[in-house]
Order: sequence, then structure tokens, then C-alpha cells
Amino acid sequence: MNFVPLATIAAASLLATLLALWIAARAEPLRRAVLVADRALTGLAAAVACIALAVAACAGLWQVFSRFATETPAVWSEALVRTALIWMALLGLAVALRMGALVSIDVAHRYSTGSFQRALEAASLATSLSLMGVLFWFGWGMAQRVKFQEMAGLEVSMSWGYAAIPIGALFAMLGAFAHFLDRRSAELEAAV
Repeated sequence: MNFVPLATIAAASLLATLLALWIAARAEPLRRAVLVADRALTGLAAAVACIALAVAACAGLWQVFSRFATETPAVWSEALVRTALIWMALLGLAVALRMGALVSIDVAHRYSTGSFQRALEAASLATSLSLMGVLFWFGWGMAQRVKFQEMAGLEVSMSWGYAAIPIGALFAMLGAFAHFLDRRSAELEAAV
């Protein structure tokens, strides 16, 4: 097995975590710039995820209608529903990471203070970035490998479906980075 991609991802995650620690401690203008970019891009990801959910719902409704009302099922709707739901989930991941709404080490974070708490946050960021790095690296490769295949029913390149993996991973990396710089999660703070 080729460990170069995994070693590269681990090193990049560690460097990005160190950069985040430095930005949080000493570079307020850069921190504000990252948060402005995050607000715009995570908002875009949330809007596209909502549109993808609406497309999936409409295509699914059309499939049911065409199958039972006209008795001529649409050949394209199932593939469109599947693709739209994949895009929705992977772009929604960015929003979930930004809001800190994923299952994490909340109990340890809540009962720790000071530098230990910040170390837990940094470890959480590093692992999130590592996972998103793996998704980006291998998702990109997969999208490249299937670019000459077509989705049945839609007659578009299969890459359009697989592109959700690396694109969602990039948005999720930004969301995790921004959450580290501006930790706000009213939902998690109120949880017991």
C-alpha cells in the first residue's frame, strides 16, 4: 500500500492545526479574514445543500407520480435523487463542522479548562482535517477515474456525483478551521 498520501495528509493536518493555533493567538486580522471567508462559503454550502434537498424531494415526488399516476416511471429521477442527496450530505457536513454539531469529545471539553481544553480542541481539529484530507485525496482520485463513465438515466459524467466528495471535504475543512477559531455552539453548550 502507498502510504505517501496518508503521510502527506497527516503532515498537512498538523501544519494547518499549528497555523490555526498561531492565528488564534497572534493574528487577529487573519482570523477575521478567515471567518469572513467562512461565513460566505459555509453560507454558500448551506444554500446549495438546501437546493440539493429540494431537487431530491421534487425528483422523488415526480418518480412516485409518474410511476403510479401515468404508469411510465421516469428513468432519470432515481439517479438524480441519489446524486442530490450525496451532494446535500457532503455540503451539509461543512455546516455541521462549522457549528460544532458533530459527535465529539464534548464531555472532556466541558470539564477541562485552560491549555488542556485548547489541546483537546487542537486534537479535534487535527483529526477532522485528517479525515477531510483523506476524503479529498481519494475522492478526487475517484472522480478522475470515473470521468468517462455516465450515470444511468441522467447521461452525464459520473464525475459530477463523485465530485461531491472532494468539494464537500474542502468546505468541511474550512468549517472545522473556522470553528476552531470561533467556537460557538449554543446547542452543545446547553446540552447536559
